[in-house]
This record gives sequence, C-alpha cells and structure tokens, in this order.
Amino acid sequence: MGGVLVDVWSWAGELKALHERFVHRFSRSEPRESALAYMRGLLAPLERKNGWTLAEEAGHAGPDRIHRLLNRIDWDADDVLDDVREYVVEYLGDPEAVLIVDDTGFLKKGTASAGVQRMYSGTAGRTENCQVGVFLAYATDRGRTLIDRRLYLPVSWTEDRDRCRRAAIDDSTGFATKVAMAKAMVRRAIEEKVPFRWVTADAAYGFSKGWRYELEQADVFHVMATTRHDTVVTRWALDHPVHDLFEGLSRQKWRRRSCGNGSHGPRVYDWARVEVRPWHRPDRQHWVIARRSIRRPEEISYYIAYCPAGTPLDDLIRIAGSRWAVEECFQSAKQECGLDDYQVRRYPGWHRHITLAMAVHAALTVLRARELDAGKAETDPPASSRSASPNSDA
Repeated sequence: MGGVLVDVWSWAGELKALHERFVHRFSRSEPRESALAYMRGLLAPLERKNGWTLAEEAGHAGPDRIHRLLNRIDWDADDVLDDVREYVVEYLGDPEAVLIVDDTGFLKKGTASAGVQRMYSGTAGRTENCQVGVFLAYATDRGRTLIDRRLYLPVSWTEDRDRCRRAAIDDSTGFATKVAMAKAMVRRAIEEKVPFRWVTADAAYGFSKGWRYELEQADVFHVMATTRHDTVVTRWALDHPVHDLFEGLSRQKWRRRSCGNGSHGPRVYDWARVEVRPWHRPDRQHWVIARRSIRRPEEISYYIAYCPAGTPLDDLIRIAGSRWAVEECFQSAKQECGLDDYQVRRYPGWHRHITLAMAVHAALTVLRARELDAGKAETDPPASSRSASPNSDA
C-alpha cells in the first residue's frame, strides 16, 4: 500500500468499524461474525488463503461457516458494496477524483467456475484459463481503491443456460461486453453522487465511440486511451485517423513530461495534442493526445480527451497517467487483501468474496491516508510559528 509498512493486526479496529456499517445486511449473527472473521483472515500473513486456513485463523473447527458465508447464506453483496463505497466517499471523497476502469484476470483450473474459459489475461500477459473481472477504481491525491466490480461472462457461458444455472447465474443475466459493464459502473457512480471530475480507461474501453459520446452527453470529462486506427471529426474529415494528425508535427509542438511514477520511477514521454471536433460549445474542448516513447519514437499511443476549455496539456497528461493507479490497486489487493485467493465457483460467491476483499483494501487505503495526514501534520509547523512573508507588512 504505497510503501507504508505496518503490522496487519493493527488494522483490526478499522476493519471492525467498516464491518459495522454493513452488519445490518445479514439477518443472523453467524454470517455477521463470519464476514468479519473472513475480512481479518484475508489480511492475515497466511501462505495460502482458503476455506480451511481462513477457518483456522478464525478459530473455527472447520471451513463450513466460511463456505456457508460465500455460497449458501442469503445476503446481497451489492448492498454491502454500496456501504463500502459510501465509506470510501466519506473518507477519501474528492471532487477532483478520477474514476478508472480496467479489468484483471484470475487464473483458474477446470471449467466449472462461473465465467471461466481460455481468454487473454492481462495478469499473465497471455491467453490462459481464467476468469476476468471488470473493476472501477477511485483515485484521489490521498489514496486509491476499488469501488465497483463485475464478473465478465463470455458468450460461451450465457448461451448455455444449463451451465449457468449450475454456477448459480440467474436466467435474467445475459451477455454484456466489458464496455457495457464499464458504462454501468460509471452510471452507478453518477447516480450515487460519488464526487469525481474525470474518467479514464485503457484502449480496450476508450476505443468505444459510443461510450465516449455517452460520457460527453452527460458532460463527464474524460481522457481515454484509444488505438491508432480510431477516427475523429476534424475540419477536414468526419473520420480522420488519429495517427495522421501528428505526421509532420513540428518539434516545438512536443513536450517532454512525466505522467507519474511507475514501478521503475517516473514515466517520461514526449507529448503533443491536436484540437478536434470544431464548432462545439465554447466552454468545452476535444483533443487527440499523442504519447511518444523517447527511446523508441516510432512507438506512439493515443488518447481522446473531452474537457473544459483552456485545460492545460499537463493536466490531461496527469489524467492519462492516473490509469496506473488501478494497476496499483490490483497489485496491492491481490498481495495484501486476498483479492485472488478464493475457491468459490458460483457466480454469487465470486461477487461476495471480491466485495469483502475490496472492503479490506478500502480500510487499508483509508488508514494509510490518515497516517499520511498525521505525518504531514507533524512535519508542518503551526501557523503561529511560521515566518512572515518577506513581502508582508510585518
């Protein structure tokens, strides 16, 4: 979690406080207690986190209570997720926040787990037998965490209703593209009045003209990665390839900037932008942004931006670079919160496990933000002791 090292047991109080926000979602004491034990177990320094090890950590005689929590007892993971999202907004809410959409893979064996099939996994970097979850991250200057999730169901699943029923997938749950899931999650955030200013996503999502148009119609500012084959409206053509806009662009139009720190330090590229979509409302602008590798200038990535008129290029670069935050969320949630440590096969069980792991990650993120605030307060001198400005009358 951003390099802050703490004893995991010191987080027990915050987990309990977050748990108390959604205990009313359980009708009986057993699942209430099991949910808290499960969350604590996900944080425990266990080599493997499964029904048996989590049960032992909780002091249970066997894994039955854990299995019932995830698979049999009636409770709505979406309701719990609502409570977790409200917790995040209460402690991290920022009108300048960025919503980030991305997906991650969960490697699996066999064919029974809901949504599993051979498909590309960004986690593995290749095609594997896996499940894929689509997530929405919430990123602010004080922290970033996950606030929504959906399990992707390939057509091979949704066209086989018997197979779906065996995995407890309701007959009303049909096929939805990953972009459709992304749309639904951002709409949900808007409906729930989650404070934010920007939306960003990689090219798998940003290439969708339909989604970009929907965001624009809702006046939601965004910086979306796209491919070189995407087209935009310019003064010269209705379908102008984005890569053609930067051919022959003068050297003075490019700016060398960092878009934030990655795993190996600052991510520095050359950046340029070209305005598109003429004859639009005067207080908004559309840009195509190019990001060029310094060492391999033939490697250029592209972004489509919709923003307030006068937005500096540096701000758009910052939003484009903020997508890295969701990768950090996936990494820390898997390494520290057991996001990918589960043995459930049924569709509801996946959402239940993922929701509780997201709750744990949210609690860690909030506590880290408090620690950073406390550290800043200790290093900042009190206002009364600060020296007067040289330009003041003092």
